[in-house]
Amino acid sequence: MLKTIDRILVAVDNLDNAETNYKNVLGASTVDDYESTYLNAKVRVMAIGSSWVELCQATGPGITEDRLQKNGEGLLFGGASTATLNQFVEHLNTKGIKHTFADQRIYIGGDLLYGMPLVVSPPHPAYPATEPTSIEFVYELTVVLKSSWREVAGHYTDLFGLDADKRVGITFPRFGYEGSLLMFNDEHLDRIELSEAHDPAYPMGRFSAKQGDGLYMCYVQTNDLADVISRLDTHKCRWTRRTDTPVEQDGLWIHPSALNGVLIGVSRTSLAWGWSGKPERVQPLD
Repeated sequence: MLKTIDRILVAVDNLDNAETNYKNVLGASTVDDYESTYLNAKVRVMAIGSSWVELCQATGPGITEDRLQKNGEGLLFGGASTATLNQFVEHLNTKGIKHTFADQRIYIGGDLLYGMPLVVSPPHPAYPATEPTSIEFVYELTVVLKSSWREVAGHYTDLFGLDADKRVGITFPRFGYEGSLLMFNDEHLDRIELSEAHDPAYPMGRFSAKQGDGLYMCYVQTNDLADVISRLDTHKCRWTRRTDTPVEQDGLWIHPSALNGVLIGVSRTSLAWGWSGKPERVQPLD
């Protein structure tokens, strides 16, 4: 049922400051502002490639303010699209999953999804960029788990109408975790990554020890990694390189301090297929 990873919602202290950060670092274009009664927030929608970032500034007590008071700025919801929202709602009802319809979409609390709060929307229209950007799209929501990834994979696969045969196992010693990529289909990178981590020597292990299961980060694809690096360095943002080559050309991780508490992984066009079950799709560097 889920078609794409199409957005993230970010709780921020100040919309204007956050908007500037996302323009500077990712080349995000402002789409619109709206008021969300459900989130009790003013929301600024920004496009990054074909995906959206929704910046949420609390206007009173509620979901957004609770997030800010408990953990500061950062990921509020992950977002996915479905072409059959009514059918998805019926499916949730059949499974007994509580949800809220607001802002023309479905909100599901993280307490029902192993720490991953999720909004599910109809596909949004393409928005012409008003800022130059090399970001193509968001393709992954990463969930760090204290729970068994196999247990969570079964729950998500059933709830989101995914194909268990499309799962791709992952082990990443660099960050001390193992788990699975729940691929939405064979042709695109859209997926939810489940990362079971327990070793306190690594950030993910410390996260699961403190927070339990939770939405941890997201990934984007870029067609010009050098542009991303230039933006990060120009604005004195912290980032971690993916490789030890003289010039980083494959990918990186943007420190949460750069983008209002959100850790974002960046990979060059097609690179993620290398660990997503279809390494033959990785395009060689020039």
